[in-house]
Amino acid sequence: MPTPNPQPGLKRVLGLWALVIYGIVLIQPTAPMSLFGAAAVEGKGHVVTAILIGMVAMMFTAYSYGLMANAYPSAGSAYSYVSREIHPSLGYFVGWSIIFDYVMNPIICVIWISGAVAGFIPGLSPSAMLLYTVVFIFLFSILFTGMNLRGIEASARTNAIIAIGLGAVVVVFLGAAVHYLMLHPLKSAADWTLPFYDPQTFSTSTVFHGASLAVLTYIGFDGISTLSEEAHNPRRNILLATVLTCFIIGVLASLEVYFAQVIWPGTDFPNQDTAFCDIAGKAGGHWLFLAISIALIVANFGSGAGAHLGAGRLLYSMGRDNAIPQKFFGAVNPRTRIPSNNILLIGVIMLVGALVLKVIQEKAQVDAFGFGCQLLNFGALLAFMGVNASAFIHYVLRNRDQSGWKMAGSAAASLIGFGVCAFLWISLGKWAIIVGLCWLATGVIYGAWRTNFFRKQMQFANVGDADPAAQKIATENVEPPKN
Repeated sequence: MPTPNPQPGLKRVLGLWALVIYGIVLIQPTAPMSLFGAAAVEGKGHVVTAILIGMVAMMFTAYSYGLMANAYPSAGSAYSYVSREIHPSLGYFVGWSIIFDYVMNPIICVIWISGAVAGFIPGLSPSAMLLYTVVFIFLFSILFTGMNLRGIEASARTNAIIAIGLGAVVVVFLGAAVHYLMLHPLKSAADWTLPFYDPQTFSTSTVFHGASLAVLTYIGFDGISTLSEEAHNPRRNILLATVLTCFIIGVLASLEVYFAQVIWPGTDFPNQDTAFCDIAGKAGGHWLFLAISIALIVANFGSGAGAHLGAGRLLYSMGRDNAIPQKFFGAVNPRTRIPSNNILLIGVIMLVGALVLKVIQEKAQVDAFGFGCQLLNFGALLAFMGVNASAFIHYVLRNRDQSGWKMAGSAAASLIGFGVCAFLWISLGKWAIIVGLCWLATGVIYGAWRTNFFRKQMQFANVGDADPAAQKIATENVEPPKN
């Protein structure tokens, strides 16, 4: 009997630095620029300290992601880890929650970019501004989708170009900042340390409140693990790329906000949302103001396109396990070797979601972008908690082969990471939690229908180079099909 042709799989083409570049673009080297004003107000000027606290906190979770990618080099990221390590039903809920995260990211990026580009057109009335924004929402949604349909190598090349461009803008800003401080030196040595510690405004609660917002600088690093099946040596490179990305972003972010703070002490910004652009204008003139504004457009473009890419891989992994309809979501285009159905679907959802939020903003006078960011964090933080819990169970409770120091390190990273993420999750706004819980409730109803009230278990697809012990645990978590 002839063997049927196997389904085409994903293509392993990404090395360590391609993964790091993807993570940097997804997070954005300019990430602290857009939230600088809010973080400065909430932390009463201690933005650098808040960024550094956020870096340490997220590196613990990044380490847990890397550990789990070691055990399960699968495209599903948090969904795959929790499903295989803890229980398929919990993994399904984590996957459902981070669908929210991955879909909201391109939606809010499209909204921000469209409004920013429309703002460059002079002399527009409010109604004309809205019309142009809607047109740009259509154009950028189509552009994101077209880019991600080309194949993973093309996406990697685009990421490299974006990373180089954003890196150049950051370097130019830092150079302009140094030049400005040479021309306008600070009055005393103590002024150089105020971004870290200002005795007049410092308090532990204030700084940690600012840090809870500054952690948003790092949201997106988990997207690296969604490319595990397209990476060379994923059991090594995913861990290194995830931790390196958090570290590099943390160092860049700290330098950016440090110079911003010494150039513009205090929090009396003309506009909190564009505070960093105003600081760039003070340091380098109008040309640098424009350069930073354009850089933020490019950064959001890269982040939105990257999240669109990651969302397609997440849906592919869930479809392959038949947690969602396998025929549609688990299909891979044999020519481009990407899950084209998922990319197209996310493109449609992105377009509709951006238009709906824009209408809500116009009718209800709410900040669509800010609310979308909170919704994004609802799913992201739940996923982070799930990954930390999975790492603790796999490497501490179940793994008997680790040395004492290695086990202690795994335990510390996963427990600290889980605690920080849980604290941040309960600190979200009321309406973000309500909407997020409604999304989860929808997932419960759908999951109950798909699995006969969760009595029918998922059958996990084997990943060729997964840890054999991890595969054994995943198999034990799933009941064998009944004849």
